[in-house]
Amino acid sequence: MSDRFASRIVCLTEETAETLYLLGEDDRIVGISGFTVRPARARREKPKVSGFTSAKIDKILALEPDLVLGFSDLQADIAMELIRRGLAVHVFNHRSVEGILDMVAVLGALVGAAEKATALVTRLENGITEARRATAHLERRPRVYFEEWNDPMISGIRWVSELIGLAGGKDCFAELASAPLAKDRIIADPLEVVRRAPDIIVGSWCGKKFRPNEVAQRAGWESVPAVREGHLYEIKSADSLQPGPAALTDGLEQLREIVQRWATSSERQSVEPRSAHGCV
Repeated sequence: MSDRFASRIVCLTEETAETLYLLGEDDRIVGISGFTVRPARARREKPKVSGFTSAKIDKILALEPDLVLGFSDLQADIAMELIRRGLAVHVFNHRSVEGILDMVAVLGALVGAAEKATALVTRLENGITEARRATAHLERRPRVYFEEWNDPMISGIRWVSELIGLAGGKDCFAELASAPLAKDRIIADPLEVVRRAPDIIVGSWCGKKFRPNEVAQRAGWESVPAVREGHLYEIKSADSLQPGPAALTDGLEQLREIVQRWATSSERQSVEPRSAHGCV
């Protein structure tokens, strides 16, 4: 490896570790976040040195990294402490689909793998284009409520909102999606969801299991189309809430499947009443 590029990297969040594995540059990783699940072998191969808002500083220092990668203002205190200890730190702070693609390109440049990063970005962009093409035929786009957390209720972040659109849906709380902080996406009045009448509810409760029965039993929610028709689904947070390639592949594909399931169900329901009256 050239001395010009980082060869001992600590990844404080999953998406940079995932990207380095996809680029074939995983030998550079010397430490990962305990929340890393992709790829699965990373947990076996790499020492875990951080959570999301906490880190084992002494353990990181012992690894002698020449670059530490973080994400967002929530890791600012960790980054500041590592900088004080003399380490080089790069903190990504993207919140959009385009930002995820930019992160891949920048990370590739940081490790001297720009061509491989460009190829990966192209593959991801092709998948996005295919999703857009596959959903262009939908006569009606379902209203989607994406719940990132249940107490308090928090709606989806910007890249999730954009993925809902790519999958053929319409984010019920698109106006909140651009808020980078979760506290600014809190839905204070649960009945506001009822008023917006989502056709689909997707739960991704940031590390804990989504419980559709609990959602369906919320006061007043029995009239919500998604509850009435049984369109409540879970997407694991590792597939949707990590701002990395997986959101653009696994997360987007699951959203497409959910929208397609809703579309198929809606078509069937629109045909069955007419058939019952002999008006096929």
